[in-house]
Order: sequence, then structure tokens, then C-alpha cells
Amino acid sequence: MTYQRSENEVVVIGAGLAGLAAAQSLSQQGIPVRVLEARDRPGGRVQTSRLWPDLPVDLGATWIHGTDKNPLTTIADAAGTRRVVTSYASSRWIDADGSVLQYGGALKPAKRLLKRIRTEIEDAEADMSLADAVRQSRHWQDASAEDRALLRKWINTSIEHEYAADWEELSAWYYDDDKDVAGADVLFPEGFDQLLPVLMQGLTINYGTEVRALAPRGAGGDIHLADGSHILASHVIVTVPLGVLQAGAITFAEPLDRRRDRAIAGLRMGVLNKCYLRFDRVAWPSDCDWLQWSGPVAGEWAEWIDMAHVAGVPVLLGFNAGVQARGIEGLSDAETLAAAQEALRAMFGSDFPAPIAAQITRWAQDPFALGSYSFNGVGTRRRTRKALAGKDWDGALVFAGEAASPRYCGTAHGAVASGRKAARQVIKLRRRRSSAPGTRSESATLGIH
Repeated sequence: MTYQRSENEVVVIGAGLAGLAAAQSLSQQGIPVRVLEARDRPGGRVQTSRLWPDLPVDLGATWIHGTDKNPLTTIADAAGTRRVVTSYASSRWIDADGSVLQYGGALKPAKRLLKRIRTEIEDAEADMSLADAVRQSRHWQDASAEDRALLRKWINTSIEHEYAADWEELSAWYYDDDKDVAGADVLFPEGFDQLLPVLMQGLTINYGTEVRALAPRGAGGDIHLADGSHILASHVIVTVPLGVLQAGAITFAEPLDRRRDRAIAGLRMGVLNKCYLRFDRVAWPSDCDWLQWSGPVAGEWAEWIDMAHVAGVPVLLGFNAGVQARGIEGLSDAETLAAAQEALRAMFGSDFPAPIAAQITRWAQDPFALGSYSFNGVGTRRRTRKALAGKDWDGALVFAGEAASPRYCGTAHGAVASGRKAARQVIKLRRRRSSAPGTRSESATLGIH
């Protein structure tokens, strides 16, 4: 059995935002740290494609959601990245027949209806899915078919796409048990991955290094790799996505805290997929950021961002979330493009041109993600995420990531904050260990000879 000597080193599993943030925080304190990444690139669910030279496209994380006091804003400033503000108020709402609705006036009844329903949900005796709670509401039952359809569209746009889950899956009580950050939503015309070098400065990252199992060893951790070798570490910070933990891709030689096990099982992994379509010209009204469509299948190809308006390139970006996203993942590229084209022709007319190129994501099929980001299903809440975060095995093991962020779950800034918090925990543990009477060196504690 081959062991790699790590002496006093902390090992971080995953070079996504949480892992890089944790490793950087440790490195800045002079603590030896190494990052293990199964992919051949950094970023995790941050992935920028440069297939089109004039338009880098973000296949994963795209926006800073709220710029005020957001750690991503500080990182973006350090990287010198250009940002573009997008706004949901800059939207064109298109009905199933292709007619255009006025954004403000059309949505007022739906927003009022949802507000009344949410009051009923708060008074309910038990949690249930958001769909069940809405359908059981007397306000929904009393609403006209037109108002119901508009509310269903608003829920898809403002909730399902926000949390990457179908309303049949989301907790009525806790789906929005997170905290908004003030400020605008901004994206990066030159790519979200411009932020990564700022977090990677001075770090040692081992790519193509897949972790299969973890075991306690002495006061530290024994990391079993896919190639049969082992790494011994003083502490291990696990930042892999929730979907990977749930799939058992990494096994644990000793049981985790029962609350952590329940959190891993109880939280849900959502899916939000993107389909970038490139055209030879702009063939649609390009006077707003967002295009919203109420098509025949609720939530399917219902939301688009106009990259011509945002970045000056003839590209439309279509989103599908939840059950629609999972269903479309099963289609071939040709079938996906045909479905998208059918939706666009319903929106803009039968002579709408075919795309000349496309880029399509399938995050639920990515073995190192198995989904886009986490959401709260029935019965899960902020305290569930608190149970996922933190240390195990007497501090040898620490967990981090967007799923472990109680206040900012499902966000890139939540991942960064969680990684930094995990690093602070490790720093405290190391100080406590080094100051304990009779403490031996880390290498002796780990049993390295």
C-alpha cells in the first residue's frame, strides 16, 4: 500500500469555489495545504466554455446574485473583471399564442395571489410540497383559470428556476429559507472563470485525482485514491457537491455524525440546465434582458436571456429547471435543439431561423456534480444545512460547500463563505491541538514513519 507523506498538511477535496476558498484561507495563514480535484480543471460547477472566441459562455455559475458585501464582488474586483447588470424588470413576457404581455401590469394579480397563498402556507399545520400547498389554498381554488396560469408561470420563473427544482419537490415552508444579498445581479461577459486565478494563487492542486474513500488515522485522515494510493493528512476538508455525497461516490470507513447523515439524505440536489443557441443574426426583439414564455408545457423552455442585449452577440440562452431539466437531459443534442426551436417559433413565428451552433449542459449526468445545486425539499431547512456543515471524527474531517451554507445555499458566494468557515474551523482545531499538553508532532500523530 503506497502512502504519500503529508506531514502537517491539510488536504481539501474538490477545487470548486468552496475548496479553493478554504485552501486559500489556510495558505494565507502559513498552513501547508493541498487540493485534490477529480476533474482536469479547477472550478467545479464554475465552467466557462471558450468554444466561441467572441463569447465565452458560462455553463455553470453565471451571476453574482447581489453585489453588496458579497465576497465574490471583492474577488471580481481583484481579478479586474468586467461586469454587466441584468434585471428581471427588463423582461418581455410572451403568451402561448405569441402575444406580448406588459411585465408590470400582467404580473400584479399573480404576485398578489402568491402573497395571499403564502400567508395560508405559514398557518398550515404541517409542511408539504409547494405545489400541494398552492393547490389546497382557497385563494387558488377561487382564482380564475387565467390567474392560475399566470401564477404558475410566475412560480416557475421566480421560484423553480431560482431553486433548480419543481414545485412538486420544494418545501412549502422552507424552499426560500435562505438570505438575499442586497445589490444588483451581475454577470461576466468574459466568463465567470476569471475569478478562479485570484483564489488559486500559490495553491498546490492535484488534478485528475479521484478520492474513493476516507478513514480516520490517528488524529488525522487517510485518503484512499482511485489509483490505489493513499494520502495522510492532519485534517481533511470535503467540499464535493451534495449529489456526489448522496451517491456514495466517497465512502466513509467510520460512521458520520447521525445529524450529518440525516442532512445528506434529507437535502435535495436540484437541476438547472442551459442551452446556448447561436444565430447568424438577431431575429428577435432585442430590447430587454429576459424573455419569458408561457408555453403549452408549464415550465418547459419558459425562460431565456438575450445575450445580444447583454453582450452584443446573437445568442439566446434557454433555461430548464427541475423535472423539465431532467427530462430534457435524456434527449439527444438534435432532439434538444428541435424542442428549443419549436418553442422559439411558437414565440416569434414559424419563419424564426435555425441556430448555427449550440452548447448544452447536462449537470445531472456529470459524475462529479450529479446536479446543479441543492434545494430544500419537504422537511428540510436551515438547521439541516448547519448539520451538514462542520467537523466530524474529532475534527479530522470538515465539510463545506454551497449545500453546507445555511444562509446562502445554492449560490457561488455561499460556497466561498462556507469554504472560508471550514478553514477557520481547521485553524482553531490545529491551534487547540498544538497547545494541548504533551502534544506530539503532526507526523507522529498520523503514524507516518
